[in-house]
Amino acid sequence: MASAQLSSTYYDSLCPYALPIINSVVISAVHKENRMGASLLRLHFHDCFVNGCDGSILLDDTSTFTGEKTANPNNGSLRGFDVIDTIKTLVENICPGVVSCADIVAVAARVSVVALGGPSWPVQLGRRDSTTASLSTANTDIPAPTLNLTGLISAFTKKGFSAKEMVALSGSHTIGQARCTNFRARIYNETNIDTFYASSLKSNCPSTGSDNNLSPLDTISPTSFDNAYFKVLVSKKGLLHSDQQLYNGGSTDSDVTTYSTSSSTFLTDFSNAMVKMGNLSPITGSSGEIRTNCRKTN
Repeated sequence: MASAQLSSTYYDSLCPYALPIINSVVISAVHKENRMGASLLRLHFHDCFVNGCDGSILLDDTSTFTGEKTANPNNGSLRGFDVIDTIKTLVENICPGVVSCADIVAVAARVSVVALGGPSWPVQLGRRDSTTASLSTANTDIPAPTLNLTGLISAFTKKGFSAKEMVALSGSHTIGQARCTNFRARIYNETNIDTFYASSLKSNCPSTGSDNNLSPLDTISPTSFDNAYFKVLVSKKGLLHSDQQLYNGGSTDSDVTTYSTSSSTFLTDFSNAMVKMGNLSPITGSSGEIRTNCRKTN
């Protein structure tokens, strides 16, 4: 497995200032706007689920190249590219051609979670950047908010995750927001939702229009990385269809219950699953490249 070539100490001698720079830029961005923490975590997830954690998510479309930014799960909702650009510019100034964009995204995700009160985990480093991207894989492999439990389990199984790990990773919805277009059908048509909660969302998400209006995925503590998301599910206040599917009389109900009552179990399982996700198909050795600009190949 290629991930064996990765190491958490990869930059210690190659570029000792790399991690402090990522820390500093991300903490400042998250303090300025808490939502940025969720956006950077999501960026890592959407990168890793499409041909591995290779920075492909960052590549812009050109007249001769199609990236992943216009894929349905990404278009109009992926954010944080400017934060990655700022970090890249700073590290290129001190260690040109050393620190990959894929590694920056992986570390930024961890710093974001910690900045919002969540756990840390050892990020393995030494990934290289892809020279390609896949719009079609982004459309098929990133789980959609419309999926039922079986679809969610199979999307994560395809990447080597158990159903329980899928539930733990879904706990990232303890931070961040969703757009009205992605929860409108749930609040107007579904019955496995707290009626008062559904009604309260309708003013911000009318039956037509206002597609980009935002609501928090975790109504209890939307900017704290904790286990409140699972308490929300138990009380039938999951915002997305896919959220409530985790607690809807199916095989993952027991995992949700456990996480809702044991914060420490959730945080441990989440951290372990993040290490596993960060090890999805990295590019190492002489394959790929270290991009100078994260938005385009060298």
